[in-house]
Amino acid sequence: MAHQLETWANGSASFVSAREHAWHRLGTVLPERFDAAQAMQYAKLGGWNVRKESLTTTVITGDGVSTLSVPDQFASVRTNPVTGRPDVLGVVGRGYTPIQNEAHARMLDLLVDESGAHFETAGSLRGGRQVFLTMRMPETMRIGGHDPVNLYLVALNSHDGTSAFRLLVSAVRVVCANTQAAALRQARASFSIRHTRNAAGQIEQARQALGLTFAYAEQFQAEADAMIAQAMTDAEFEQVIAGIWAEPAEPTRSARGAKRSQTIADDRRAALLDLWRHSPTSRDIRGTRWGGYQAVTEYVDHFAPVADRRNPAAARAERAITSATAERVKTRAFDLIRSA
Repeated sequence: MAHQLETWANGSASFVSAREHAWHRLGTVLPERFDAAQAMQYAKLGGWNVRKESLTTTVITGDGVSTLSVPDQFASVRTNPVTGRPDVLGVVGRGYTPIQNEAHARMLDLLVDESGAHFETAGSLRGGRQVFLTMRMPETMRIGGHDPVNLYLVALNSHDGTSAFRLLVSAVRVVCANTQAAALRQARASFSIRHTRNAAGQIEQARQALGLTFAYAEQFQAEADAMIAQAMTDAEFEQVIAGIWAEPAEPTRSARGAKRSQTIADDRRAALLDLWRHSPTSRDIRGTRWGGYQAVTEYVDHFAPVADRRNPAAARAERAITSATAERVKTRAFDLIRSA
């Protein structure tokens, strides 16, 4: 299932959104503003009681069956919000300390009180191993007086030990409602917290770090305004395409492979040039460096090929918000266009 949302036997899903359905048409839609308690209720994130349980292994010997303890390794376990039964979410080490979904939401709820931001989405992914909540920041930027951009704060938590608690800042174009990769270095748009005993204190630090969000917004707007004021030619845009998708250093092993690679490159170039010249979403910024950046992001989010041919729209939507490769492409595009 491309969306990887946690779903249940009755067809419901662990997902809640503000105002309108997401692309997958799952979950619950609430009014524009909803609070942490509603996020816990409607996304089925409350009462998980994520905890560590000792791990054991069974060994068959000549004397029979023995049960041995696994040192320094624990199962991360939750109480299933629907069945009430325990679920194993992953294997974690001794130093791992769970961050409960309630604490996850409570931290963001404080940001609502402090800044005027409000919840947009919340949900559970991959069988409860990962949880996300997003908030819409209170200020809307307008790039060059034309292009509306909102800032979203995305909080990601994992219960299986695979990643830290993370805060990400994303700029989203209202006209296409897809995440825009931040065009600044990741350190300016993210904050990570390890799952350790002092995680609660680090969450407080992350709340205080919200000031970076507004500094990021100001810098992003300044750079975007400069880009929208500068013209870009077709030739310059083609140089950007070549810079993002450079030819591999080693030649393809077979003639057939080389032909296929050239076909992919030609199709990509044609699609990008068509968006650069004709996309209706770039009507007011066409011919500018900002328009070039938007052409690249629109291609990555909506037109780049995906493996799932049965539901390509869903696969592209998931890629837009989860793919590190897609973010790197957008960041590379921003850097190349800015310095062109």
